Amino acid sequence: MAAEKIYVTQPYLPPLETFTPYLEQIWANKILTNGGPFHQQLEKALCDYLGVQHVALFSNGTLALITALQALRVTGEVITTPYSFVATAHALLWQNCKPVFVDVEPHTLNLDPAKIEAAITPQTTAILPVHCYGNPCDTDAIQKIADNYNLRVIYDAAHAFGVEDAGGSVLRHGDLAVLSFHATKVFNTFEGGAIICPDAKTKQRINHLKNFGFVNETTVVAPGINAKMSEINAAFGLLQLQHMPQVMQRRAEIDAYYRKQLSDVAGITCLPQGTQTKANHSYFPILVSPEYPLSRDALYEKFKKNEIYTRRYFYPLITDFPMYRGLPSALPANVVEAGHAASQVLCLPIYPALTDTQQERVISVILELLA
Repeated sequence: MAAEKIYVTQPYLPPLETFTPYLEQIWANKILTNGGPFHQQLEKALCDYLGVQHVALFSNGTLALITALQALRVTGEVITTPYSFVATAHALLWQNCKPVFVDVEPHTLNLDPAKIEAAITPQTTAILPVHCYGNPCDTDAIQKIADNYNLRVIYDAAHAFGVEDAGGSVLRHGDLAVLSFHATKVFNTFEGGAIICPDAKTKQRINHLKNFGFVNETTVVAPGINAKMSEINAAFGLLQLQHMPQVMQRRAEIDAYYRKQLSDVAGITCLPQGTQTKANHSYFPILVSPEYPLSRDALYEKFKKNEIYTRRYFYPLITDFPMYRGLPSALPANVVEAGHAASQVLCLPIYPALTDTQQERVISVILELLA
C-alpha cells in the first residue's frame, strides 16, 4: 500500500457544514463584494485579534503590497531583501521602483540593518523588509535608519500573522505592514491579504486605491486597481478566525517536536526561534550543511521518493531571476548570506492536520542515514 502523501503545508479547512450559514446569509443579502457586511465584520474582527487599529482587506497580498507602495507615493530606489518570495520585488517593478538588494543576517535570514546604510543613495525613498518565516526583523534598527534618512518603511509581513514582540503586534512597525491570506498561510481566506494602517486617513486613501480610485459614484481621484476582497472570502476568514487558537497550538507542538528530534543531528540546523514573544510557526525551515550525509537537493529528492513534499523556500534567490540579476545589487558577492541560505534551506511539513505519525515519517527520512 502506497504511503500517504505529505505536503509542506496544507490550508486549514473548518468543517464544510459550518460554512453553510455564511453562504446562506450572502445569498440573502445579495451583496457579493464592495465592502459588504462580512467584509466589514472581518476587518473589525482582525483589528481585535491582531491588536491593531485599522485593517484594509484585499483580494490578495500582492495587490496589497503594490497598493501600499502607491499609497505612500514611493518612487525611485527601494532597499529590500533578495531572500523572499518574488512578489516582494515584483511589487516594486509594478510601481516603477528600482529594487536595491541588501544581504540578510545569517541566523534570522532577515534584512541586515548593518548593511542598509551603504546601499542608500539620493534616489532611495523606502525600505521594504520581510519578516522571514514570521520571525521579526530588527525593527528598531531599521526604523532608526529610516528616520535618519527620511525613508518610508513598508513591511512585507506575509508570514507574520499574529506574531507579537515585547511591545505588541509586529504589524504596528513601519509606515505600513502587508499581510497575505493565501491558502498556504497560517490564517487564510482561500486567497486574500490586508494592509495594516496607522490611522483612519491612510485607510481611507487605501480603500479608494483598491477600488479603482473611486471616492463616490462619480469621482475618481487616483489610478487605483480592483483589489477588493469578496464576501465569500471574508466569510471564510471569519469562520477560520474562530479556530486560530487551536491552529496556533498545533503548529507550536509540531515545531517543538521537530526541534527536539533534530537538535543533535550533524549537518541539520533549525533556525533560531527569533525575538518574538508570540510566534505563529508559519514554516519550519532547516539548513542542510555539508556535515549531513546528503546535500540539500539530494535530501529534497529523497523526501519526494517517500511521498513527502518539502520546499526549498526561498530558492532560487530573487536576484537569480532574469528581470533582477542584471542589477548591480544582485551580484552574488552582494548577497553572500542569502545565497548560502538558499543553497541549504528546506522547509519541512507543518500544518494543523499533520498527524504525529506523519511527522515521525518526515523525521525518519532525515535520521535513517545516521543509523
